[in-house]
Amino acid sequence: MELTKINGNTYYINAPTNIGIYSYKNKNCMLIDTGKNNTAARKIEQVILENGLHPKYIVNTHSHTDHCGGNNYFKNTYTGCITYTSSREKLYMESIQMFPTMIYTCLPPKQLEEDCKDVQVDFILEYGMNKINDEKFTVLDVRGHSTEHIAILTPDRVCFLGDSIFSDYTLDKYPFPLLFNIQYQFDTLESIKDIDADYFVISHSDGVINKQQLEKLIVRNTENIHRYLDDIVELLEKPLTKEDLLENIVILNDIKMDYREYYLNMSSLSAFLAYLQDNGKIKNSLENGKMYYYV
Repeated sequence: MELTKINGNTYYINAPTNIGIYSYKNKNCMLIDTGKNNTAARKIEQVILENGLHPKYIVNTHSHTDHCGGNNYFKNTYTGCITYTSSREKLYMESIQMFPTMIYTCLPPKQLEEDCKDVQVDFILEYGMNKINDEKFTVLDVRGHSTEHIAILTPDRVCFLGDSIFSDYTLDKYPFPLLFNIQYQFDTLESIKDIDADYFVISHSDGVINKQQLEKLIVRNTENIHRYLDDIVELLEKPLTKEDLLENIVILNDIKMDYREYYLNMSSLSAFLAYLQDNGKIKNSLENGKMYYYV
């Protein structure tokens, strides 16, 4: 890991979840996301300290633990460290087991629980201009991957997009996208086109991209969602249960899954089915205790 300058006072740390860093004149700094856990946080901390910076502020793009799992380490280690996120992501961060509960539909088994304690959020960010230590940052609504995902635009025209759009690396490795709401994701992919920035950082990617590269990713992300929507409709020419449908998607796309990824993919499939049903593309029928979907 190393601290890489992007522009002005804006940097990032290359990591499994890329970490944004904004440096203030007094050497305090703001982190944009904190990684998965205490181990990741210590590695991030080492890079920060090696560069003479002091962690003072944290902005979380969303509540998934690979983005906020290091918060508690920084808040416990650095007195007065302040955390910000959006209002709905705050709910999930402060009740960290809410996400596995959602994808399991009840209190999940320990195998599915998050390896993370609840994360305190100090302030809610509003959309538009926000001041953090007298510097102005723009907060953007980019929900779709999660319930109220946000992006952060620094004064240096660098935008940290989190998981609001997926990199080529992510789409190659996990072709079936983890989404909370398909329509929101379409809206986000459209709105990202208009972000007035010069540099963009995606959480799970290799390096910083420019506007032209972002536009190509928007096309690929949009086409990927449409491809799965079309595949689902085609598969549902024969009535299938949700599990049958996921089985077909996994086999057709050679997707590898572990226990947790099964429930993540099942949750995402629910988002696709909800979108298709709300748009009149599919129907459902309950037969002998099984819910079937069909066109």
